[in-house]
Amino acid sequence: MRSRREAAISRLILVLATVVALYPALAVLSLALSTPAARPTSLGMPRSLTLANFAQAWDAGRFDSALLSSAFVATTVVVVAVALSVLSGYALARLRVPFAGLILGVLLIGLVLPYEGVIIPLYLQMLDWGLVNTPWALILPQIGLSVSLGTFWMHTFFSGLPRALPEAAAIDGATRFQTLTRVLLPTAAPAVSTLALLVFLYTWNDFLLALVLVPDNPDVQTAPLALSFFAGNTRAADTGVTAAAAVLVALPLMVLYVFLQRRFISGLLSGAVKE
Repeated sequence: MRSRREAAISRLILVLATVVALYPALAVLSLALSTPAARPTSLGMPRSLTLANFAQAWDAGRFDSALLSSAFVATTVVVVAVALSVLSGYALARLRVPFAGLILGVLLIGLVLPYEGVIIPLYLQMLDWGLVNTPWALILPQIGLSVSLGTFWMHTFFSGLPRALPEAAAIDGATRFQTLTRVLLPTAAPAVSTLALLVFLYTWNDFLLALVLVPDNPDVQTAPLALSFFAGNTRAADTGVTAAAAVLVALPLMVLYVFLQRRFISGLLSGAVKE
């Protein structure tokens, strides 16, 4: 009796959590698909559907350029940050690196330091380098900010792997780099893919860095920044168009998560592997 009651309560909690999580997304989608005359007054499908809001938002907000800019910045950051994180995490977990604990402690500062506290120094540094209003003003700081998380992530995973794996590879004559690329990295695929997805989501959704470092160049403005400018300029206009713009910005992330959700979850759980 108790187990059934607990199962029923658990399902009820999950249903309520699902409703709370989906309500804002469904409300925005409903608003984006409606015309002013057929707009619903509460959550629900509009009386008539239209894609005109998406077309208007796409043309007026220049989201083609913004989405391409976000994709370029996020992809570059993911490739470089994940590669550096795998190498540094492997080295700190499996090799005899002097002051490894101190290095991890310094990297920890990158995780706990308030993001707003580094934005002005970053701006001044990018200004001295002549990189303000260029994609590299976003790429370089994002790589630096992501490597701290990535190193801890991969260090934790590599530390939890059985020592028999690299020892067996060493007996077979594999070098340390071959051991990493041919033995450990295939095992770490779920952790690496999850890290890549987290870095991609974080980089794609970042707004403050883009607002400060690329505010005056529409060609390199990212999707969240373009959405903010578009929403501000059309505040008194049709709210359905603004909702459609928000859906356009969020759609790539939603599609990416739908296709990678299983690998994402398995990567989150991979840290439970112990030696």
